[in-house]
Amino acid sequence: MARINLSMKVFISGASGLVGGNCFHFFKSVGWQVVGSHHSYATDYTVPYNTLVPHHPSNFDIRAFNPDYILHCGALTWVDYCEDHVEESFQKTVQSTKNLVELAQSIGAKLIFIGTDYIFDGKNGPYSENDPQNALSVYGQHKLEAEQYVLSKIPKSLVLRITNVYGKELRNKNFVMRLIDNINKGEKMELKLPYDQYATPVNAHDIARALQLLMRDRKEGVYHIASTDYLNRVQLAQRILSYFPQHKVKIEAISTTEINPPAARPLLGGLRTDKFLSEYPTFQFGNVDDFLKQILS
Repeated sequence: MARINLSMKVFISGASGLVGGNCFHFFKSVGWQVVGSHHSYATDYTVPYNTLVPHHPSNFDIRAFNPDYILHCGALTWVDYCEDHVEESFQKTVQSTKNLVELAQSIGAKLIFIGTDYIFDGKNGPYSENDPQNALSVYGQHKLEAEQYVLSKIPKSLVLRITNVYGKELRNKNFVMRLIDNINKGEKMELKLPYDQYATPVNAHDIARALQLLMRDRKEGVYHIASTDYLNRVQLAQRILSYFPQHKVKIEAISTTEINPPAARPLLGGLRTDKFLSEYPTFQFGNVDDFLKQILS
């Protein structure tokens, strides 16, 4: 099998976020040449790049870097906000992708798009790569439109669908780390969480590990990346709290109908990893328990 050597060049759009940041650091650890960008949240390891203004004078010169891959991790991921801000959602998720596709085409780079299980309706999850898509929300519709654009415009491109990502990041914005931070602060909390929304939480570090293999081996098409956990949000919170007996958190389990969010949710969501694991049978995903034990150690 043909493999790309360790001098592969990768440009990561949105490297100051959870997925992009973990990919940046892991790719660097295996010896790849990596440049990561930020838009609004700058870090000491990222450079500025505005995907909506490709010719902005402060943008990093991607053409001069001439990457083998452009990994697009940026999008507007606030699902309920997207529902009421359709044009902004389109610009930050779809148009930003189209702009990077055009750039990738012009320099001969492959593009990797980060997708989601929100492209499914949540009636029959967890889902495989070939299951029919039926996005219920503006966010899901725009993510689907963006991934379809990538697949149609760039041969041998790669789409990685993920959901409920957690892990270490600078701002600890993900659900797992936010809850841990609040527990460690000793704060009293009352959480109303849906008991009927199921997903497959996955550690961002595992996403980076899996993606590095797919890139190394020049894989293309759609892959689902998920862990072995299949949990609703109540069960996920309970799993976290079980490691912190001193917590002051009270959970009220309610239905999604009671929450009545602006954007519809795929209730039985989540992703199946049969395809990826059939090609990488020795790969081991961590789970929420593994991550929590690591945090406590």
